Amino acid sequence: MVIGAGVLGLCTAAELGERGHAVTVVDPGGPNASAVAAGMLAPALESLLENLPPERAVLLRRARDLWPEVAEAHGIKLHRDGADWRGADATTALTRLQALGFDARPVDGGLTTPDDWRIDVGPALTALGRAPGVSVVRGRVARLISEGRRWRVEAGDGRVWFSSTVVLATGAEPAIEGLPDRVAAIVNAVQPIRGQLTAVATAAPPRVIRASNVYVAPGEGGVVIGATMEPGRRDLEPDSAESARQVEAGLALLGATGEAGAVRVGVRGATADGLPLAGPSGEPGLHLALAPRRNGWLMGPLVAQIVADGIEGRAPAADAAALDPLRFA
Repeated sequence: MVIGAGVLGLCTAAELGERGHAVTVVDPGGPNASAVAAGMLAPALESLLENLPPERAVLLRRARDLWPEVAEAHGIKLHRDGADWRGADATTALTRLQALGFDARPVDGGLTTPDDWRIDVGPALTALGRAPGVSVVRGRVARLISEGRRWRVEAGDGRVWFSSTVVLATGAEPAIEGLPDRVAAIVNAVQPIRGQLTAVATAAPPRVIRASNVYVAPGEGGVVIGATMEPGRRDLEPDSAESARQVEAGLALLGATGEAGAVRVGVRGATADGLPLAGPSGEPGLHLALAPRRNGWLMGPLVAQIVADGIEGRAPAADAAALDPLRFA
């Protein structure tokens, strides 16, 4: 059973389904950070923006490289159009990207890289939820209780399920009642980071355009412009002033005009080192798939593989140690 229906939960469920397991996903409904995203699979520009060390850039690239197989298996359209960077620091950025092993070249006003890709988040979430072996039920889990070799999963509406294996993919949500103390501490240490983006009706560029303070990504009916990073906030009330600032900056990148539409807000979860929690929790039958910061879509298939390997008792993959949920203990 997977608790949570964001990209980490659904990728994990789909991976387990591909391996022949029957998986129930409990979807609490409502907005989640995976749906409030541009769907960027961006190891190059994320490495640049976060000034990541070479080993972290390699990990992000390996995570991206799992996407073609996942996309083909589930009928997800993978946009491999690359991304552009705009800014006065383009020369420094180009040097940095090339030093990290990414393919990048200068263009007027910035640089371009073919190493960052994109998916459409709505269709991708739908496709993963329909993966073979996966069933999705609506409900909010209120309690999770260990009963020896199985877990009792209690929904707020009174429904009860039992499962020998549970995956917590609950994003930035506080720990569910009944979790063992050490697991609850891990979950509660995840930092919420509010993010906001705005849909804008305007001609879409051929690929994502990013700068230090804003991005513009192709989206249905135009573009999406985002996104804020607001640590410590869980509220979902749109900030109209911040939306106006983002839209102004994004349209300036495009050199275009446009009409602002819906503002979407979600809450990401993040660990102290910015990498997700993926794998066994230290409690029998309980696994974590949490807290990818703003790289949930990029990291989804890698998290899924690591969690599925842990469930099946396989030898840990090369990247498993970096995502070990117990690494901060």
